[in-house]
Amino acid sequence: MIGSNKILLGNAGSVNVSNLLRAIAVTILVIVFGCSGFSQEATFTNPIRDGADPWVFQKGENYYYCASSAGGIAISRSAKLTDHGTFQKVWDAPDQGWNSANIWAPELHFIDGHWYIYYAAGKKKGGPFIHQKSGVLKSEGEDPFGSYEDMGMLYTGDDITDPESAKWAIDLSPFEHKGQLYAIWSGWEEDSDTDRTPQHLYIARMSDPVTISSNRVKLSSPEEKWETGGELDLNEGPQVLKQKKQTFIIYSTRESWLKDYRLGQLRLKDPEADPMLPENWEKSGPVFSGSAKVHGVGHCSFAKSPDGSEHWILYHSKKTTEPGWDRDIRLQPFHWQEDGSPFFGTPKSAGVPLNVPSGEK
Repeated sequence: MIGSNKILLGNAGSVNVSNLLRAIAVTILVIVFGCSGFSQEATFTNPIRDGADPWVFQKGENYYYCASSAGGIAISRSAKLTDHGTFQKVWDAPDQGWNSANIWAPELHFIDGHWYIYYAAGKKKGGPFIHQKSGVLKSEGEDPFGSYEDMGMLYTGDDITDPESAKWAIDLSPFEHKGQLYAIWSGWEEDSDTDRTPQHLYIARMSDPVTISSNRVKLSSPEEKWETGGELDLNEGPQVLKQKKQTFIIYSTRESWLKDYRLGQLRLKDPEADPMLPENWEKSGPVFSGSAKVHGVGHCSFAKSPDGSEHWILYHSKKTTEPGWDRDIRLQPFHWQEDGSPFFGTPKSAGVPLNVPSGEK
């Protein structure tokens, strides 16, 4: 007998029709979306946030991000590449001195039990930006959000016996090769009274994470057709990328404030070669350029997906084609070619859905 939204089942009692239909619907959903193996990939779209010079360091199950912040440097931690979390300021520039102004492009590295932040700064606020040098901060312990000690300016010149002869230098990044620590950066051949000065890539040996122990060696100058032809020829933002036994330096070239900013590549020809010898590096490019909808792509960093199965590039792009530094940050996967070199493809347009990194919750 049926009545009042109930089905009478003899001695078994009664069942509410609404509850019965709800249970049937849930069962169907379980069968369709579970037993059939069907799943829907989570997606995200670029850009992922405002900003420039994105830096990511992967340690354990977390990603650590670093950025300039109101006259200082801030760090965030997140389990995701698509969501950088909340930034927390960890260091303020001093009121005066060589590093009191223009805090640029900080990088966070974990080396031998301490966090180190490498950054560029100058002694005079605003332009012309002719005083930029590179410095390093060291954490007191293993907490990246704890106190940092200012370890001073890093030597970036041609006479290691004269610390005062350090040259203009930005975008310094350390890397290890065959047990030796090195620093690479973008610098000027000679200090100048104009910031419209060509920039080159340099390398030097380090005796420890806070000490450069050799004179610099020039690795790359903006000489190829794809590196020249604009207002000012630049090589900057070098980042080491390793895969198996191969070592690459992926760097930015052309002008950061213009739409033709792009990425070039240096490859160490022999995995056993000395990286301090320019002839041991082979240049190619551009390896990543803008499109009709994405402009001025550059200043990248790299990470793997949470499960380690994918490789991702983090980079910035210009918001418009007009000259200037109004930029946002983007993320996309890349893969490796048969010759062992990275293939970055083309920048994905804003709003185009991309699958989140594999293993991201």
